[in-house]
This record gives sequence, structure tokens and C-alpha cells, in this order.
Amino acid sequence: MLNKDEKLLAALIYIASFFTAFIGPLIIWLIKKEESSFIDFHGREYLNFLISYTIYGIVATVLCFVVIGFLILPVLGLAGVIFTIIAAVKAYEGKEYRIPLIFRII
Repeated sequence: MLNKDEKLLAALIYIASFFTAFIGPLIIWLIKKEESSFIDFHGREYLNFLISYTIYGIVATVLCFVVIGFLILPVLGLAGVIFTIIAAVKAYEGKEYRIPLIFRII
């Protein structure tokens, strides 16, 4: 059974990403991953999301030389914001949400 603090910290991983890029979520995950498998899941999910979308962003930037990247970058940015908000809400509800289209590296 998850307690309220675990849900809040898991949601905070995603919310902190809007203000501190990857430092805030990384700190929360590193400190709390041993204490809670739920926080560990969401920390790994966020870092995989960050790695995947960084790779997608680099590819889209390179594709700007052939014009299609200018279409992909805004869609990529919007998808990143939407998936982050959905993941934060699901984490606060106590659910394990798997963000679509990301590489599971960690």
C-alpha cells in the first residue's frame, strides 16, 4: 500500500522537471529510490523519458536541414509537456504510468 508521501514525491519528480530540468527529479530519485519501489519506478521512467526525448530532439534538429524537423520539433515539445503532466497525475493517483514511445534504458 502506498502512502501519501510516496505518491507526492513520485508526482514531484515530474513537476520538478518543469522548473529544474533534470537536477530536481534526479535528486528526488537518488535519495528515495531505495526506500520506495514506486518512486524508483517513476524516477527511472522520467529519466528514460528525458534520454529518449533528448535523442528525438537531436534527430529533429538535424532534420531541420531538410525542413521536416521544423514540423517535428513543436510536436515533440507538446508531446513532452502533455506526457509529463499525465505522468504526474497518474503518479499522484498511485498508478504506474509507462510513458509511450520511450526507450527503457535505465
